[in-house]
Amino acid sequence: MEIKDISTLTDELYQALLLIETNEEMARFMKDLCTPQELKALAERWNVCKLLEENKLSYREIHALTGVSLATITRIARFLKTEPYQGYKTVLTKMKKMEKT
Repeated sequence: MEIKDISTLTDELYQALLLIETNEEMARFMKDLCTPQELKALAERWNVCKLLEENKLSYREIHALTGVSLATITRIARFLKTEPYQGYKTVLTKMKKMEKT
């Protein structure tokens, strides 16, 4: 058995995620892959992302509403606004398009 580097391992994870076809399959996979706390953290981050995108609440208001730390909220905001990956923006845009159809 060969030892793979983290880049290869993450690429394999991304490929596995791309094979998932339904919400039910995704839920089952994520429950196998993540602890309940990890899943909760991911869901909370996604919620904060959507709240930040709405641009109606301050970071402190989001913290009070969600309980997510200000450091995490700030990090998510940075990734929404300035980081080059634009993963949040890509998915938010796709979800908005789906809602319109």
